[in-house]
Amino acid sequence: MINNLIFYDTETTGLNKDFAQILQCGSIRTNRDLELQDEQNLGCAPLPWAIPHPMAMVTNKKTHLFNSNISHYEMMRDLNRQWRQWTIDEPGVFITFNGMSYDEELIRRQFYWNLFESYLTNTNGNSRLDILLMIHNVAAFFPNILNIPLFEGGPGVSIKQADIAAANGFEIGDAHDAIADCKLMISLLEKMNKHKPELIDFFLKISSKTGVQEAVQQKGFLGLGEVFKREIFRYPVVPCGSKAPNDLMFFDLSFDPQEIFDLDTQEIYSMVQKPGKSGPFKKYGINKTIPICPSEMIEDTEVFDMDFSVLEERAKLVRENVDFQTLVSQAMADKINNWNNNHDQIEQMIYAGGFPSKEDKDLMADFHRIDSSQERIKICRNISDDRHRLFAERLICQFYPQDAPEDMMKRYQSLITQRLNEDGPWGSMSKVMTELDELLEKDNSPETQTILEDTKKFLTQRSILID
Repeated sequence: MINNLIFYDTETTGLNKDFAQILQCGSIRTNRDLELQDEQNLGCAPLPWAIPHPMAMVTNKKTHLFNSNISHYEMMRDLNRQWRQWTIDEPGVFITFNGMSYDEELIRRQFYWNLFESYLTNTNGNSRLDILLMIHNVAAFFPNILNIPLFEGGPGVSIKQADIAAANGFEIGDAHDAIADCKLMISLLEKMNKHKPELIDFFLKISSKTGVQEAVQQKGFLGLGEVFKREIFRYPVVPCGSKAPNDLMFFDLSFDPQEIFDLDTQEIYSMVQKPGKSGPFKKYGINKTIPICPSEMIEDTEVFDMDFSVLEERAKLVRENVDFQTLVSQAMADKINNWNNNHDQIEQMIYAGGFPSKEDKDLMADFHRIDSSQERIKICRNISDDRHRLFAERLICQFYPQDAPEDMMKRYQSLITQRLNEDGPWGSMSKVMTELDELLEKDNSPETQTILEDTKKFLTQRSILID
């Protein structure tokens, strides 16, 4: 049984995943019974080139960290150490709320910035669960185990964490504090666990690729639940194809599979490769939480407006049609990938250039182990991957400005000047200051006014230093 759950949340300087910086990361470790085992609460100062966005600061209220003596590197180092210690004896399931699209990406990137292994949460047996995506399934098939509130009276629903907390009578506490949000996630799972513990166990199981692959191969069909534009959608599905290493295709059993089988190859290819999920094919990544559940768990047998016996028979047809599954898999593999990976900034290159070599990994491990400016400079010079070498340079210039070689300091000062004086994918200091002034003129609460003033003071001082 999975018995090592790690809930975590972040508070940041903004929303841009490539450039926003984590200011706080809170983590709570529990067992399967959701009993507290340990917790960690870390915070740090903004990086020298960071531009905290005013609305981000109003939301998270972390302006006191502007004066922190803890560096971003030190925070990420301590986070890395703690998570590794928590998972050394038993792999953990790292649990977030909307983390697949945000917190997970931030953590990966900021381990990458600081020369740590980026994929700690889903390697060495560790796996990931996004409660928000699980709630999609709950809203569709299990409305009795969690109150899903209406948005502004309906008919749409809200799956915002704060709204769900309020609808279920949970004490929100210090909203947008990382530790408080972790406790809220635990409360959500506690309520669901009281009514449907087998659903929690199922989602913990499918938090890994292996778990997904095993679960979808069980007989029968699956209930896929989604909330899109505040509307709940329910689909009876069965797997019908895959593309290594991470893509899985489902067939919507609302469509008669025999009619799809009879189509020619080109028509099936077009359906498979068509973006969106309006047709019979729905693609998901098995390395992320998929909002599915076994049909045998669904108590309302009328939820699909079609007899379960019909759906089970259709599922059997799809599962047994090996030629059809092969065709769908081939169509997935042949789809042209137009993702543009031509980026100018190393922060944007986490998924470009491949993994670091064994030699570079060993050098980066030495970099963390040896606290010597001269030794770290030598290590940095020997890192072959340009991305990691430049990140190492930034760390050297932050911690050893007096010892850093002239060429490193020149690149470092150029980075800070560029980020604070020029507009780019990282944002714009001038636009942020204009927005700040506009916000300060509004009728704000005393707390909001103070946060905005503190943010403006911080950014003004930062601008003066660069000028």
